[in-house]
Amino acid sequence: MTTHSITAEKRTDTQNSSLRSLREKGRIPAVVYGFDTESISIHVDAKEMMQVARTGRTELFKLKVDGAKDLSVIIKDFQKKNGQWSHVDFLQISANKPLRVRIPIDYQGVAEGSKSGGVVQHLEQDLEVEGLPADLPASIEVDISHLQMGDKLGANEVKLPKGVTLISSGEELLLASVTAPRAVVEGNAETESTEEGAASAVSEEKE
Repeated sequence: MTTHSITAEKRTDTQNSSLRSLREKGRIPAVVYGFDTESISIHVDAKEMMQVARTGRTELFKLKVDGAKDLSVIIKDFQKKNGQWSHVDFLQISANKPLRVRIPIDYQGVAEGSKSGGVVQHLEQDLEVEGLPADLPASIEVDISHLQMGDKLGANEVKLPKGVTLISSGEELLLASVTAPRAVVEGNAETESTEEGAASAVSEEKE
């Protein structure tokens, strides 16, 4: 896991007017909390935050807070307003303690079944996994190029990085599938209905 640095400043005024003023100045109000520190109210530069946040929410950040030691954190949660980040929750972590997080799925390849008209469905956007912070990737690559028409891909078929274990139910959780187009399915259903009707008519004639 790559480590990036963000410089933060403490804040003591939590009034709405103060928070609004910070945002107007290009700052994002935030809170950092964790296993060996009390919650700290801070604010960070919006542009700097956006640059490092693009790497993924599971990325490890080095938070440099004025007057305090550097903290190793991840983005636990964030809020948006009018499309812009308005608040961030940082979670302090320990490099020696396993961390349970949800990591985005990066689907790779073009399913074989889609080349013959199949419809690819991405059923999940992330996976819950556990591992040491240094072993957790920013995203999990899932290859779907081998999927044929009618195939389904379960979470238990995904190859995870060394040191990372799956928490999501592997056998039951479906990640992707390739289904026949609705028109084909409906056409087959109509054909079967017609054939059944014809067979029933022949049977009645024989009687």
